[in-house]
Amino acid sequence: MIIDYYWIHNDADVEKWTHDLLPVLKTGKIKHVGVSNHTLSEIKRVQEILAEEGFKLDAVQNHLSLLDRSSEEAGILDYCKENNLEFFAYMVLEQGALTGKYNVNNPFPAGSVRAQVYNDKLPELTDLVEKLTEIGKKHDLSAAQTAMAWALSKGTFPIIGVTKVNQVEDAAQVAAARLTDAEVKELENIAAKINVNTTGSWEPDMNE
Repeated sequence: MIIDYYWIHNDADVEKWTHDLLPVLKTGKIKHVGVSNHTLSEIKRVQEILAEEGFKLDAVQNHLSLLDRSSEEAGILDYCKENNLEFFAYMVLEQGALTGKYNVNNPFPAGSVRAQVYNDKLPELTDLVEKLTEIGKKHDLSAAQTAMAWALSKGTFPIIGVTKVNQVEDAAQVAAARLTDAEVKELENIAAKINVNTTGSWEPDMNE
């Protein structure tokens, strides 16, 4: 069996997990190596360890959304572009909080994990979701698709969970859309005014 992408998700011990992967890489059964939830310094160290054995890092998978741009602010996006590393963005829709489906009048179901994380933030998200909807209409996109288009505008690949054919079709429509620089800036300016933290407990401080 050949593995297209092997992701190192644990950044707790870069020296251990990267070195432990080397024997598997030497079997030739892994095409690409990626790291998830790694800081810039950790990414560089992984590259060093792999390079010593003739291998390379191919991708980074971190949290990136209009509400969490820590990977961009830490220079990871620029570093990826400069070093031909693909950046896969997860939680682009903040688990549904940026889709327009949920709001103060229609919160996440009580008792759910998403309700615990996002329901008290929904009032602050109103202006952003409304702007996502407004800009989306200009491109025949929904609020969710516009949030995905924003991630594409940053040169990333949004990771979107799909369970239905129409969700795949929606994603394909986003791939053909292009937000203007002004629209991207407008969304980011509104998002910057929102005082919410959606960083997961498992995620490191990208600015360390």
